[in-house]
Amino acid sequence: MKFTQIKETCLYTTQLDRAEQFYTTILGLEMIGKEKGRYVFFRAGSSVLLIFNPEASATQTALPSHDGSGRVHFAFETDAADYEPCKQELISKGITITHEHQWKNGRSFYFEDPDGHVLEVLEGDAIW
Repeated sequence: MKFTQIKETCLYTTQLDRAEQFYTTILGLEMIGKEKGRYVFFRAGSSVLLIFNPEASATQTALPSHDGSGRVHFAFETDAADYEPCKQELISKGITITHEHQWKNGRSFYFEDPDGHVLEVLEGDAIW
């Protein structure tokens, strides 16, 4: 098998309105789909972030169940020139940077969304 990328990443919350507000207003992602009480979807570059209400998704029958629980981690990638402005914009919006790390090939910083999911911003291909 030869994959070209991970196309979708899923998060889970029962607070979809709060998630929508955070991901559109704070992170500036484009919302590309929404069904009240079930899910909200966003575009992030060429990838898609899916946020499901696990309680509603667990009962669906048209597709396999999309439900889960617990804190999830994923990372956004930004160009090296945009790394610091991105971090400063998040700080100006009241987001707490929980950790910043210097990797062998670059740096990244971590913060949380309103549900406690651990988000990271990587400078270019800082890790991989």
